[in-house]
Amino acid sequence: MKITIVQGAFFPVPPVLGGAVEKLWYGLGREFARLGHEVTHVSRSHPGFSDEERDGGVRYLRVRGEESNNNLLLLKLRDLRYTLRALRVLPEADILISNTFWLPLLCKDSSRGKIVVSVERMPKGQMKFYHRASLFRACSSVVAEAVRSGLPPDDIRVRMIPNPLPHVPESPCDLSEKKSLILYVGRIHPEKGLHHLIEASRNLPAPWKTLIVGPHEESQGGGGDAYLRKLRDAAIGSPVEFHGPIYKRDPLTSLFRDASLFVYPTVAGRGEAMPIAPLEAMAEGCVPVVPEMACFRDYIRNRVNGRMYHGDKTSPATELHAVLQDLIANPEERRRLAERAAEVRETHSPEKIATSFLDSFAELLPGRLSS
Repeated sequence: MKITIVQGAFFPVPPVLGGAVEKLWYGLGREFARLGHEVTHVSRSHPGFSDEERDGGVRYLRVRGEESNNNLLLLKLRDLRYTLRALRVLPEADILISNTFWLPLLCKDSSRGKIVVSVERMPKGQMKFYHRASLFRACSSVVAEAVRSGLPPDDIRVRMIPNPLPHVPESPCDLSEKKSLILYVGRIHPEKGLHHLIEASRNLPAPWKTLIVGPHEESQGGGGDAYLRKLRDAAIGSPVEFHGPIYKRDPLTSLFRDASLFVYPTVAGRGEAMPIAPLEAMAEGCVPVVPEMACFRDYIRNRVNGRMYHGDKTSPATELHAVLQDLIANPEERRRLAERAAEVRETHSPEKIATSFLDSFAELLPGRLSS
């Protein structure tokens, strides 16, 4: 198959500035190529990257991108400008994977491929306008339900295919090397509930500490300087430390390997789709601790391979603190959960998920083989 992947306007590929969606599609594109397909990956340009190059079996095309911010209307306008540039470089293909708002509306040339809309976030009613889409790929069950709710009842174009690990860890988990470390990796933004994590981290037994890693700049999807200052003030006197973003794989993997617990305390119950950071942490034997939200239920099961707390109650920080205290006091339980968590190396491997995608693509191309 000839497959084109069109990334969004705001982060480059390879994902040197982060971006969970960019990270997973970078890995999937290379996996498609490894499995014998002809892959073109379109993304925003970035200093030091050529506008066209081949690497890992993938042809990369880059066009001028845009800077992100927290203004939704402006984001859509910038995405439109980027999409118009991307349309000019699209090659002929069998499959066209869209990660932008406008591409399914603007691409009218059927020679560019059957349009596959990759739904990585909760939809906001736009799916009913994507008449040319041949497939809506939802990254989780809750997203699939939301997509279906915006389409006619007899529409059969929705398929749930989970997000893969961006890469399979090269070495096995060594749980004996785990440290007394609670980790968060992600955007420093109010919707991530980090104020709850800071409050929950107080009065934990020494030497346990909490490390918050990620970008706070609005251009990187964060809450801005004022929000970071507010969090730092709230963390005074607590065992909470802040670290800027880490985009390189090796140092980030080292953090996951060190951490015993990974907390993702999001409060965006209606906005989260399938966060990838907990999946990456689980692959390195971190026990995920998350609020009881539908976006986690496809891959985290309470007291089986992770822990959940009631994030929608009056005192979510108190609930989270109790879970952390329980896990800290029970190292054997931590180990059991960590061993089960690491099974995502198999269930969410790039090859397994890529094969699911390819099988779905093949169904759109009657008479064509999947490779």
